Amino acid sequence: MALQLLEYPLTSQNQRVGDLGGLTSELKRATFPSRDDRSAQIEQAYRQIFFHAMKCDRDVNLESQFRDGSITTRDFIRSLLLSRRFQEGYVACSTNYRLVDQVVGRVLGRPVHGQSERISWSIVIADKGFSGFVDAVLDSAEYLDAFGYDDVPCQRSRVIPGAPTGEKPIYQRFPRYGSDHRDMLWEQKLQTKDALSELPVWIKEPPAWAKKLWLGLAVVGGIELLRVVLIVAGSMYSTR
Repeated sequence: MALQLLEYPLTSQNQRVGDLGGLTSELKRATFPSRDDRSAQIEQAYRQIFFHAMKCDRDVNLESQFRDGSITTRDFIRSLLLSRRFQEGYVACSTNYRLVDQVVGRVLGRPVHGQSERISWSIVIADKGFSGFVDAVLDSAEYLDAFGYDDVPCQRSRVIPGAPTGEKPIYQRFPRYGSDHRDMLWEQKLQTKDALSELPVWIKEPPAWAKKLWLGLAVVGGIELLRVVLIVAGSMYSTR
């Protein structure tokens, strides 16, 4: 039996903003997007999910299906989230809590409503896996109301009185992995038995030829520096 999504309170980071935060979408909806519009949506989707997609990260077949109208924008977003690029670059190096931050920020276009929402969605990840979590977010009423089937997710800014712009998009201010994953990789590297064997042999004791080369360069550099000093000093003396 699948576990139900736990309810969580809606919060705001600003005391002047209500519970829902005045979330507004910056989308300009098009009833029937043209092929050029779909090309622009593809670029926007890559930027929203990956921030920057290399050529090897792009899926030509998936893009073709989207341009031809075989799949909806929501299906395109789902495929990007379940792609190898996202699995290796985000899922594999993030905890469940951080995955919630990543996916909610990129797909729903807002920060999470505190630790309660992280716990709620983390239970879904533990119960249904990452793919089930993605389906739950894309099938949620919040996503469908904000973006529907044909709009690319974007940052929904909190409207704060006196502020000219809303919040910076999640993909611009949220690294794909945290310091905990970086520290874990470093610890694993230090604990590897072959870690020292991968380092050059002369890292502690340079070979004789390296010492001679360094001394030679030091002597040549010292002579050249002395020559420049003498030239400058002579020029200054001759101008008096």
